[in-house]
Amino acid sequence: MTDQLQNQTKPENWQQEVISRLAFSALEEQKRSRRWSVFFKFLMFAYLLGLLFLYWPSKFEIGSDEKHTALIELSGVIAPDQDANADTIITGLRDAFENENSKGVIMRINSPGGSPVQAGYINDEIKRLKKEYPDKPFYVVITDICASGGYYIAAAADKIYADKASMVGSIGVLMNGFGFVDTMKKLGVERRLFTAGEHKGFLDPFQPTKESDVQHVQTLLADIHQQFISTVKEGRGDRLKESPDLFSGLIWTGEQAVKMGLVDELASSSYVAREVIGAETLVDYTPQPDLFERISQRFGVALGRGVGQVIGGQSLRLQ
Repeated sequence: MTDQLQNQTKPENWQQEVISRLAFSALEEQKRSRRWSVFFKFLMFAYLLGLLFLYWPSKFEIGSDEKHTALIELSGVIAPDQDANADTIITGLRDAFENENSKGVIMRINSPGGSPVQAGYINDEIKRLKKEYPDKPFYVVITDICASGGYYIAAAADKIYADKASMVGSIGVLMNGFGFVDTMKKLGVERRLFTAGEHKGFLDPFQPTKESDVQHVQTLLADIHQQFISTVKEGRGDRLKESPDLFSGLIWTGEQAVKMGLVDELASSSYVAREVIGAETLVDYTPQPDLFERISQRFGVALGRGVGQVIGGQSLRLQ
């Protein structure tokens, strides 16, 4: 009788033991998951904290009483949706000129060019600030490249410095785009465009170019090119050497640019701060955008450009 009862309870004990083990195993797995979750959250927090310190503006330095040289970084394409946009650069320029402890201002340029409007805004503001603060010198130091719209801005400086291998110049204007006329024919796609205004379909990429449209574009480009030339001549004056290639859109090395009068001397920003301005300490006044704002802007710009290139949008650049 006892043996029968033991045989009847063994299966039940076995099942309970298995269930208990499974339950304990699940609990242990949950604990491990929580520990890893806490660990990865800590790592993410530390990473974000590091980025915060990395991109935090250097306003703490600006508040010091030490005499210093103000530095503005202009890097990349000059455009309203880029870091090198007029609003950002002008904000930094105003802070640099207004600070009583800045003995002089250096703009360090590394730009292939960009929007003539944005470059014009910056050039105009530099000239205004120089009039308002006549005792505070403003210099431009070129690093890798200062072409087209970058040089449009640099022309407002009291002096321009560069490295012997810097690329300088490209004083010209371009407008580019795409044409899909033959592609449309091969695909058998018919273009249907309705406009009000004789020239509203001006430079439509899906239609053949018209001679009148091309002439009109050349007039626009020539007008903006002349504005560019006038700005350079105003800023550089008799330092420019007579040359038929000077405003042709060509680009030169820093050494060549000195001979042509586009650059005054070969020097770095630290040299200019120490030997020319007389304040070796450099303080960066370039406004730094919020990290998440920068990421979202870059994503939006990349998407917008991709769409614009697909539909063949025209772009006008000092480049």
